[in-house]
Amino acid sequence: MTAEPSTHFRPTNGFVGDVIPFEHDGRAWLYHLLDERPKAAPVDRPTGMPWAAVSTTDFVTFEDHGVVLPSGGPDASDFDCYTGSVVRDDAGLLHLFSSGHNPRITTDTALGRKDVQVVCHATSDGDLTTWTKHPEWDLPALPGYAPEDWRDPFVFRPSPDRPWQMLLATRRPDEPYRRSGVVARLESDDLVTWRDADPLWAPHRFIAHECPDVFRWGDWWYLVYSEFSDAFCTRYRIARSPDGPWLAPADDTVDGRAFYAAKTVALGADRFFVGWIATKEGERDAGAWQWAGTMATLQAHQRPDGSLRFDLPRTLTAAYANEVDVAADLAPRNGAAPTVGSGATSRYSAWVGPALPIEALVTVEVDLAADTRAFGVLLRTSDDAEAGYALRLEPARDRLVLDRWPRGTTGGEQWQILGDVPHAVELERPVPLAPGRHRIDVHLDGDVCVAVVDGSVALSTRLYDRPSGRLALFAQDGAFTLERATISTR
Repeated sequence: MTAEPSTHFRPTNGFVGDVIPFEHDGRAWLYHLLDERPKAAPVDRPTGMPWAAVSTTDFVTFEDHGVVLPSGGPDASDFDCYTGSVVRDDAGLLHLFSSGHNPRITTDTALGRKDVQVVCHATSDGDLTTWTKHPEWDLPALPGYAPEDWRDPFVFRPSPDRPWQMLLATRRPDEPYRRSGVVARLESDDLVTWRDADPLWAPHRFIAHECPDVFRWGDWWYLVYSEFSDAFCTRYRIARSPDGPWLAPADDTVDGRAFYAAKTVALGADRFFVGWIATKEGERDAGAWQWAGTMATLQAHQRPDGSLRFDLPRTLTAAYANEVDVAADLAPRNGAAPTVGSGATSRYSAWVGPALPIEALVTVEVDLAADTRAFGVLLRTSDDAEAGYALRLEPARDRLVLDRWPRGTTGGEQWQILGDVPHAVELERPVPLAPGRHRIDVHLDGDVCVAVVDGSVALSTRLYDRPSGRLALFAQDGAFTLERATISTR
């Protein structure tokens, strides 16, 4: 039987960088930076990074449109076509704004000799795959902004009676570097000529607020951005006005370290955050995170206070219709009962189930006992539940973490195991874990793993070292009653 194409798009000739979503006739067009990871140094490459595109209505199947915005060549300001946005003007003309970069075009800055970034402009009369570039409209950094950080133009119109606005990820060069980032705002009446305006947001916290995105949902406005100063993640802020003030919800993160540069698109009443799950060097669990990877989508749901929760898209979970109940197949170890932990003792209890398919949707529902220290799901674990990946939920800390065993060693002695690294520190997610009912959904797709707790908190990652193994559950210093355990396939 031929395997279904992955629900996480990746081009055959490269990797997905920043995604630029655009809705057209009920279809999501997902423009993205095509990272072919050439081995040559940037100044030695004959062509730079282009935009490619796929489109979808369900985030399960994708139509690949290939390269739609090629590199401008070795002498052009858009040798590399970096992140931007697409809008339609009042006459129906489509405008594409991108970040132009060329390693051969440099300038002296407070940080030394740096590559220059400019805003580039292209138009189309309706064909979303054919664009006419307008280098005469290039927009370099305005005075007061860092020319080496002048990127990710996001163009929108707050209302029909206001000018167009362009948001940019940039910096104030005369401020301390780590806190110099600002979401600059320009205004235009014709989408060609732009003037400076008050910054949309200047929190004095980050190097840059990459990939800014603003949208309205009911009575709330949202500012989405990605940062790499305090933590490598995508965050959001909320406001009652497109001008702010921008307030931080209790949890302002969309996902963890592996899910980055997410921007949003609405299909009907639904809002989706589309980013990329980073690959790791050498395709190893212990490898360093890399830039770009595989496209991934989370569906946002709005709470009454304006905050958002994040879940797998409904259309995606519906595609996994072949459901098998595996609760009865979970066999106890350590003398534990098959459906409940051992109570508030110091012991560890595990229940080992069937082998997991390489692609599946796993759903586990438990009724959590009070004072439980830890519980969770083991993925691709060994028959004795010792080696594998652990999605560990810790009620005392109200958090979800990803752990793996063995963790690795620093030497050959017994005590030289990496026990001082209790979990993947960049993959820790806050989640309320009061006693009672909780649900864990895990989408496995090859080496991609996306876990969601209670339809609210997402954690994406890579699982490289163990491509196969069993499903298991565990409880530590506590107990839960198993209400449901299913494995679903397409």
